[in-house]
Amino acid sequence: MAANEEEETTVSLVDVLEEDEELENEASAVLAGSDSDLCSFPQGYVKRQALYACNTCTPKGGEAAGVCLACSYKCHEGHDLFELYTKRNFRCDCGNSKFKQQCKLYPDKEQLNSENKYSHNFFGLYCTCNRPYPDPDDQVEDEMVQCILCEDWLHGRHLGCETPDSVELQEMVCGSCMNKNPFLWTYAATVATPGGRLEGEEEQKEEQKEVKSEELKKEGEPSTSRVTGGDEEEKTELKVERCKRRCEELEEACRLKELEGLGGPRRVQRGAVFWPATWRTKLCSCVSCQRCYVASGVSFLLDECDTVLAYETKGQRSEEAQRGHDPLMSALDNLNRVQQLEIIHGYNDMKTELKDFLQSFAAEGKVVTPDDIRRFFEQQQSRKRRRADGQMF
Repeated sequence: MAANEEEETTVSLVDVLEEDEELENEASAVLAGSDSDLCSFPQGYVKRQALYACNTCTPKGGEAAGVCLACSYKCHEGHDLFELYTKRNFRCDCGNSKFKQQCKLYPDKEQLNSENKYSHNFFGLYCTCNRPYPDPDDQVEDEMVQCILCEDWLHGRHLGCETPDSVELQEMVCGSCMNKNPFLWTYAATVATPGGRLEGEEEQKEEQKEVKSEELKKEGEPSTSRVTGGDEEEKTELKVERCKRRCEELEEACRLKELEGLGGPRRVQRGAVFWPATWRTKLCSCVSCQRCYVASGVSFLLDECDTVLAYETKGQRSEEAQRGHDPLMSALDNLNRVQQLEIIHGYNDMKTELKDFLQSFAAEGKVVTPDDIRRFFEQQQSRKRRRADGQMF
């Protein structure tokens, strides 16, 4: 019975390698977008970067502070760090007045970064339940999702809505941020819910355009009243100015007001809302709405490069570019042509044989032991000796 239980919990080396590769790719996507050698402070308030909070230097009860990736390595090595994933528009605090020691990478820093925004995340607490992650007292397995506005992390069971599939391809706005930005509820009815458009939406838009067009024509018609001299020129200038303003208004028709005038069913204004990847392109960008975004502190919603997905994509490209520089190929530059070919062929042969060797274990569901690996390399050495002996005669 014990043997059966042990077999059920055993995983193959291939499973372990696949899981490690997935975790490595996720970490690379987050970290590769940030500099691991240079402090980010000189860059100012970075649009998005990987951040950490040091519980050793700035524990709970003090002032919240965040440090960049490079400082987490060089200035806070061995400290108790909270991984904050990524934050937007943040300037590295390491070594400023919140810390007792100077930053090793960039000592000349301002006392405070007044535009930084902090939350309970900087003290290792998350969600509306204000608990740490991982939580030693919470035995429920639950995925955490980050709100794109407040950037807090919430448990799926505390979102107040059903968590959809493929969460990583969508953006979430928590219930609190939805209520702080009520204009988003108007978009939620047509953008966030399945189906997209409401019935009769196109017809209403066409009618509104026709009405506006008629109003524009009437305003542009010449006046029948008798005017002379300067009065006539002044009225003409006023009409031209009104027509220009009207044309600008038509060109920048407010999409939000159009949606508000549609009527029809509205989404229940409660809980978090998940949005598809392209939802930001549906937001109105008229002058009035842009002012609203600035006043609410959410103008970044119109920035396509603000998304975590855009940041991770940038990191992955950077990582791929670095991997393109193979250390083996650099070493080969110091060898002659014959030696280069011999090493390349030998390397490719061993890589192919090792892959075939591991796949045979995976196909049979067996675990690779240290003895198996030792046997593989003994066979490699044996083949190498046979080839060398053959070349001597």
